[in-house]
Amino acid sequence: MILSKFVDELPILPILKPRWTDPFQTYYEVKMTEFKQSLHSELNDTTVWGYEGSYPGPTIEVESGERVFIKWINNLPDKHLLPIDYTVHGAHTDVPDTRTVVHVHGASVEPDSDGYPDAWFTNGFAKVGPKFKKEVYQYDNNQRSVTQWYHDHTIGITRLNIYAGLAGFYLIRDQKERLLNLPSGKYDIPLMIQDRSFHTDGSLYYPNQPPKPIKRLKTSIIHEFFGNTILVNGKVWPYLNVEPRKYRFRLLNGSNTRFYRIKLDSGQRIYQIGTDSGLKEYPVGIKEILLAPAERTDVIIDFTNLEGKNIIMTNDAPAPFPDGDSANVVKIIMQFRVSIPLSSIDTSVIPQDMEPIQKLSEQTASNVRYLTLNDNMDQYGREFMLLDNKQWDAPITENPKLGSTEIWYLINLTTDTHPIHIHLIGFQILDRRPFDVDKYNKEGVIHYTGPIIPPDPQEQGEKDTVRADPKQVTRIIMKFGPYTGLYVWHCHILEHEDYEMMRPYMVIR
Repeated sequence: MILSKFVDELPILPILKPRWTDPFQTYYEVKMTEFKQSLHSELNDTTVWGYEGSYPGPTIEVESGERVFIKWINNLPDKHLLPIDYTVHGAHTDVPDTRTVVHVHGASVEPDSDGYPDAWFTNGFAKVGPKFKKEVYQYDNNQRSVTQWYHDHTIGITRLNIYAGLAGFYLIRDQKERLLNLPSGKYDIPLMIQDRSFHTDGSLYYPNQPPKPIKRLKTSIIHEFFGNTILVNGKVWPYLNVEPRKYRFRLLNGSNTRFYRIKLDSGQRIYQIGTDSGLKEYPVGIKEILLAPAERTDVIIDFTNLEGKNIIMTNDAPAPFPDGDSANVVKIIMQFRVSIPLSSIDTSVIPQDMEPIQKLSEQTASNVRYLTLNDNMDQYGREFMLLDNKQWDAPITENPKLGSTEIWYLINLTTDTHPIHIHLIGFQILDRRPFDVDKYNKEGVIHYTGPIIPPDPQEQGEKDTVRADPKQVTRIIMKFGPYTGLYVWHCHILEHEDYEMMRPYMVIR
């Protein structure tokens, strides 16, 4: 079934209103429900899951330093929308099928409000996971202005819950950002980019077996998922009518596995002003942007003097990345139509410099960790990935001290690029360097085979998700805090995360 492109307008995600607010705190309630939504005008309405009756969920917008409380409420039906593999850790038959827990991705937050994978809860909190602590989460938002997102993080079924629709934007704003005179208001638009496939009746398609089916299992986890259509803000291949002026777009790769290498078919530059964890020191003008799953980038696109033009946002990232099949590439993301007359003079700017970022010095690191990314086979002959060759429930081995700075060497022994996300903290990318994988596998020694590769211009700044490329050692540096307790780090390819490529870590005093 081939769907027409650019027939539906891009949905602008609504801002969620709090239940109440006072000078000291703000309180939200966010319900998760099942409903039908039109994802393309040529499809029947699709049954999805979402927050507050929409997929993606409404945008939560807060001030830096604002103390926010959110009660995440599971009002979902008992039966899951998608096929569950009960051989996956945490998803066995002795727990309810429909469990949820919410993680605000990029948030600096106390451990009990971070959305730990085992802190799940069911409809009405009737059943809860072993690490569940409380119904109302607290977010202190002790960060500068930043584009974050909230999404499900339940052990064993994260890939299914997010695919069903459980994701939304969470934006922190501050006065410094306002003084920069960036495009704002209706000219500041978050874009969640995801891939999906559909049955002919309009329902979501998610495979219940890998390409080589596992005969002994009714449903088996797949190693990677690639949908054949691209949705932006919950619409397949939409268009957006714009004025001939500057717009700010917050791009999020919300896909399970797919990477995006984004360009504009007009050939014009995109001005990147921010990374995952906030604004950059100064903008960079780039022709293409690579986004791994869960990465965000904050950009300005200038449509000035382009009246009457249609500009297509394209993608040419191989799938899987970086050496995948060109047959899996979906080349079109969305279209901009410069079709609205200018409503007022555009006084917004692309600033020359924005926010100084304090570079962490390698000399300040009190600990260095060498952590491998490994490929394995399970009892059914399925591939599964590990961090430091350890499964989820192995004893905790990463226990950084509060306030300490560490350097992590991510040693990728697999053939995939893995987007590695560490909860609680932001980090800076030091460099990448190719090494001899065979020698490492035989002798456990890193033998570098090429020069140091500095981070891409688009990665310079604060990050919370990093591409660990195959046959390379990726080095990141970070300071742990301001909270102590139990967090996780994992690959953000959701099929990998769900099947063992996630580890707990503990910040200690």
